[in-house]
Amino acid sequence: MADVRLLAEEPDQRHVLRRAWPHLRRHRAAMAAAVTVNLLATLALTLVPVVIGRAVDELIDGDRHGLLVAAAVVFALVIARTLLLRWSELLLIRTGEKVVHDLRDLVVERLGRTPLRFLEAHRGGDLLQRATVEISELAAFVRGQLPDLISLAGYVVFATVVLITSSWQLFTLLLVVFAPPMWLLTRIVRRTAERSYPAEAAARSTLTATFAESLLAREQLQIDGATSTWLARLRGDTGDYYRKARTAQRAATWIDGTWIVQGITSAALLISGGIMAANGSISVGVVVTFMLSSRDLFSSVDDLTLVVGDLLETRVGLARLLDLLDATRPAPSQRSATEVTPARGLTAEAVTYSYRAGEQVLHGISVHFGPGEHAGIVGETGSGKTTLAKLLCGLYRPDSGAVRLGGADLSALDAVELRRRLVLIPQQVHMIAGSLADNLALAPGKKSRADFAAAAEALGLTAWVGSLPDGFDTDLGRRGERFSAGERQLVGLVRAALTDPEVLILDEATADLDPDTARRIEEALTRLRHGRTVLVIAHRPTTIDRLPRIVRLHDGHVAAEHAAEHDGRVPKEEESCP
Repeated sequence: MADVRLLAEEPDQRHVLRRAWPHLRRHRAAMAAAVTVNLLATLALTLVPVVIGRAVDELIDGDRHGLLVAAAVVFALVIARTLLLRWSELLLIRTGEKVVHDLRDLVVERLGRTPLRFLEAHRGGDLLQRATVEISELAAFVRGQLPDLISLAGYVVFATVVLITSSWQLFTLLLVVFAPPMWLLTRIVRRTAERSYPAEAAARSTLTATFAESLLAREQLQIDGATSTWLARLRGDTGDYYRKARTAQRAATWIDGTWIVQGITSAALLISGGIMAANGSISVGVVVTFMLSSRDLFSSVDDLTLVVGDLLETRVGLARLLDLLDATRPAPSQRSATEVTPARGLTAEAVTYSYRAGEQVLHGISVHFGPGEHAGIVGETGSGKTTLAKLLCGLYRPDSGAVRLGGADLSALDAVELRRRLVLIPQQVHMIAGSLADNLALAPGKKSRADFAAAAEALGLTAWVGSLPDGFDTDLGRRGERFSAGERQLVGLVRAALTDPEVLILDEATADLDPDTARRIEEALTRLRHGRTVLVIAHRPTTIDRLPRIVRLHDGHVAAEHAAEHDGRVPKEEESCP
C-alpha cells in the first residue's frame, strides 16, 4: 500500500508561526505597516503617565503655564492615540482577512486536488473541522485579539522603558516582587494549556465528525433501529469533549493568581515611593508616573495573559490547519511535453493497489485499450472493477506499476489536462444543491448556456431538458434528490459531452431503470462514444454479450480476456449498446 500522509490528531505546535510565514509572503509589507501604526498608538498611550507626572510637579511648584502645557500635551496624546489605534485596527483587520481568505482558498484548492485515497482515509467531519472551523477561529482572532496582542506587547515594552528611566530603585523593587511569581504563573498556564488545548481541539473534531456522520446516516440508522446505539456513541464523544474542555478551562483559572501578585506589588511600590518622596530622593511627580505606569503595566499583563490564552488556542487551530496543508501539498510535477503523444491508447502496466496495508485489491494487472476501442470490465462484486476504473481515470494512483495515456504516465499529467482527456461517470453521479445548470457547470472549463444546449442536442437530450419544469433552471434539490439515478446518469453524460474526453469510463447503471430513461441513456451513449475510447464496467448480461471486448477480473487479477473479430471496433449492428 502506498503511503498516505495521515493527519495528526494533535499536530506539532512548535514553530507554528515560522511554518505559517511562507503563506504570508505577499502580505508582509501590509502587516509591517499595520504593526508600525499600532505601536505608534501604543507609544502615545505610554507617554500619558509621564506627562501627568510632570504636570503634578508643575502643580506643586505653582507653575500654571507648565501645567496648561502638560494638559494640552495629554489631550494631544489621547487624540493621536485614538486616531492611530483606529487606523491600525483597520489595517490589521483588512490584512488579516486577506490572509484568512488566501488560506481558505488554498485549503479548498488542495482538497480539490488531493488524491482520493487521502480523502477516503479521513473522516469527513475532521476535514470539515480543519477547513472551516479552524479557519473561522483564526479569522476571529485576527479581527479581535491580534490588534490587542500587538498593542499590549508594545505597551509592556514601552512602559518598562518609562519605569526604568523614572526610578531605577522602584523598578528594581518591581522586578523583585512582581517578576518571579508572574514568571511561575505564566509557566504553569503555558504548560497546562499546551497539554489541554490540543486535546480539547482533537475531541471537538471527533465530536464534529461523529455528528456529521449521524446526519448522513440518519435514514439507515432508523431503518436498522440503531439510533439508540449511535446516540450512545455520540454521547460518549460529547462526554469526552466536555472533560477535555473542563481541563482546558482549569488551565485558564491560574491566570487569576496574577491579581494577588499585582496587589502586593502595588502596595510595596506605593509605600517605598512615598518614603523616597518624603526623603527627597525622587519627586512626587515621579511617584505618580511610576504608579500610573505600573498600574497600566499590570493591566496590560492581565489582558496580555488572557490574549495569550486565546493565542494558544489559535495556535492549536493553526497547527491543525498547517498539518492539513502539509499533508495535501502536491508532489513536484514530473510532466514533460515530449511525453504526451495521444493516439497510443490507455494502458495499465503491472498495477497494484491496496486500501489497507497487507490487503491487496489489485495484483499486478496489465491491460491495454487502443484508441477508439470499446471494451467492458466485468467480474463479481469485490473483484476490483471499480478500483481499476478509478486507477485508469487517475482518481487513484497505483501502489506500484503505472497507468499511461498516450504514452504519458497519468501522475505526470497536469490535473486540468487529465480531467479533460479522461472522464469517469460513476453509478451514482454526484450532484450539488442547485439547478441543472449549476450541476452542468461542474464540467471542466467555463461553459455557457449555449454550451449546455449544444451538448444536450448532440446527445439527443434536448426534448428531455425541455420536459423539465424550468429547463436548465430546474431546481434539483439537495444533492440532486429530485432526479432519479437514471436522470443523474444523463447529467453525467452531458458533463462528459461538455468535456469532450479522449477516454470515457462508464460504471453501467442502466439496470432497474424505467424504459424511457434507459432508452435515453442508450441513445446518448451511442452518440457520445464515437471517436473515443469507451470502457464500461458492465453488470447486465445483455450489455456484456454485446461488448466487442471483455476484460474479466477475479480477486484482483485479470482472469480472462476475449474480443470479437472486428479489431475492437463496435460493429454497426451493435451500435445501440452502451
